[in-house]
Amino acid sequence: MKRIVPHLRIKNCKEEIEYYKEVFGGEIKNTQLSDGIEMFKGYEGKYIHAELHINENCILYMADVFGEETVQGTSILLGPDLESEEEITNVYEELAKDGEIKMELQDTFWGAKHAIVTDRNGITWELNFTK
Repeated sequence: MKRIVPHLRIKNCKEEIEYYKEVFGGEIKNTQLSDGIEMFKGYEGKYIHAELHINENCILYMADVFGEETVQGTSILLGPDLESEEEITNVYEELAKDGEIKMELQDTFWGAKHAIVTDRNGITWELNFTK
C-alpha cells in the first residue's frame, strides 16, 4: 500500500473545502462539478470531486453528498501529525470555533501536544504534535 487518502463526503463541499483550506492551508486542485453530467442532473453546481493539497504528502479528497441523508460524526478520527506548536494551536483554534472540543489541547505523557476536536461538519480530528 502506498498510502491511505481520506475522502470526505460532505454537504456544501464547494464552501467547506474553502473552510478546510483556511484551517490547514494548501491549494484546492482537480475540482469537477456535476454540471452537464446526466447522472447528477438536479445537482448542478455541486462538486463530484475536489482535492485539498495541504502539502505533497497530505491530500484530502472531498465530494458533495447527493440526495442522501448524512449522519454527522462517526467512530473514525482523522489524525494529522502537525509540525509545530504554532501549527497545532492554529488548527485547534480554527476547528474549535464552530466545533466541539472533545479533548483540550494539552501536553501529554508521550511527549506531544494533543487535542481532539469535532468540527462544524461532524468530522473528528485527533491533532498531534510530537515535541
